[in-house]
Amino acid sequence: LESEIFISKKTAEQSIQKKAILYDKDGDYHYDIISAFIKSLRGSDPDAALYWLARMVRAGEDPHFIFRRMLILASEDVGMADPYALLVVQAARQAFDQIGFPEGQYQLAHAALYLATCPKSNSIEAYFEALAEVEREDQEVPNHLKDASRDGERLGHGKGYLYPHHFDGHWVKQDYLPAKLVGKTFYTPGTEGYEAKLDIKKNKD
Repeated sequence: LESEIFISKKTAEQSIQKKAILYDKDGDYHYDIISAFIKSLRGSDPDAALYWLARMVRAGEDPHFIFRRMLILASEDVGMADPYALLVVQAARQAFDQIGFPEGQYQLAHAALYLATCPKSNSIEAYFEALAEVEREDQEVPNHLKDASRDGERLGHGKGYLYPHHFDGHWVKQDYLPAKLVGKTFYTPGTEGYEAKLDIKKNKD
């Protein structure tokens, strides 16, 4: 014989309230769980990543919040080591929007596993060093890099510019930074994945 279990309205309400207290989306528990998830992805631990992802999903976390954090990590912590990571997460998010729950959990797990198992690099942070330089002082655009269209050519704008495609290897030694910053290095390729294969030509050599 099948047995039936009766749950009172009061018991159900208490259970719901307990779950809400444990995973208050504005509380410490919420931020601790997402922090553990992100650190697991960054640390290349797929098992931990799946565990913390499951904790969030079971607690009713907004999947779009999870995807948003994974999109950030795809650039911040994977970056140029695997440029496709961003595309994979974005595609997973779009697929999730088409599918919804419960099957959309496959896309959440797909994105999380990809990020947890791909090579890592934070070299994109070089942008913020360049931003700090800009905030210190705006430098003049070198004359040969200025727009020569309209009346610019009459003013000598663009004069001396070397068109890379006219040279072997589609590259020619030429300064692209303002005069005071010539020789400055912001970006140094990492040693993992796609980035390790990059051939960065140095104008200052």
